Amino acid sequence: MQNRPVRPRPAWLRALGRDDPPFEIVIAGRSYRRVDIFKHDSWAATARYRGAKDEVVCKFNRVQPILGLPMAWLGRRLARREGWALRQLAGVRGIPKGCGPVFVEGRRWRNAVAHRYVHGHPLGRHERVSRKFFPALRTLIATVHYHGLAYVDLHKRENILVGECGLPYLIDFQVYFSGRSWNPILRATQRADWYHLAKHLRCHRPDQLELVRSRGRGQRPGWIRIHRLVAAPLRQLRRGLLTALGVRAAGGQAITEHFPEDAVRREYQQAA
Repeated sequence: MQNRPVRPRPAWLRALGRDDPPFEIVIAGRSYRRVDIFKHDSWAATARYRGAKDEVVCKFNRVQPILGLPMAWLGRRLARREGWALRQLAGVRGIPKGCGPVFVEGRRWRNAVAHRYVHGHPLGRHERVSRKFFPALRTLIATVHYHGLAYVDLHKRENILVGECGLPYLIDFQVYFSGRSWNPILRATQRADWYHLAKHLRCHRPDQLELVRSRGRGQRPGWIRIHRLVAAPLRQLRRGLLTALGVRAAGGQAITEHFPEDAVRREYQQAA
């Protein structure tokens, strides 16, 4: 098993099955051509496209059936959700500007959602960012909360971009939660955002932990402990399945895949 080379993901473990993201897309009458594929996993394929005047990132959510069960409805729903979040946060500094509907060969792809490309890179594992980065990220999270959302996915560093200007951007609004200010689930998930911000501060700028010490921010919500009791075994099961299928090498690390996602590749290159 350890010496066996990994193989590409089978079609049922890819959001678009055997297909890659389309080579050309049209948004607001402008044509864009694919220049890079960031990732293609079970739930979405994300690619970078270049037009005559600008660049966009387009995410194509799942359409491939699972064991014969239709999944295109889920892909459309996920795209609609993310598009709504980008519209809610339009004009917020640190949120990429959303684009309009995505067309391929004259047909609208309702499983796709696009936003302007951010020149930068995912926050590295041990990256030392400038002093202005985390105060700006705290303001960005507070603004997201002000608009009635919890980001939820802040524990993933690959969702936090360091722009060329040195300021943060948040991408991938796939699992956010929205609701009224009195909603207990919204409040709980917003507290989790502050907790994950504190974790990133401890790793990257422990000298700025005072940013989350006010009003108890940064403390771990109790529900996260329960979530981990469930999520950790599921994650190990998933890794074991991918290893058994030959998609990943022994140990189940993402970097061992035939085509690891862009953020994983970057980290591996930096560590090498």
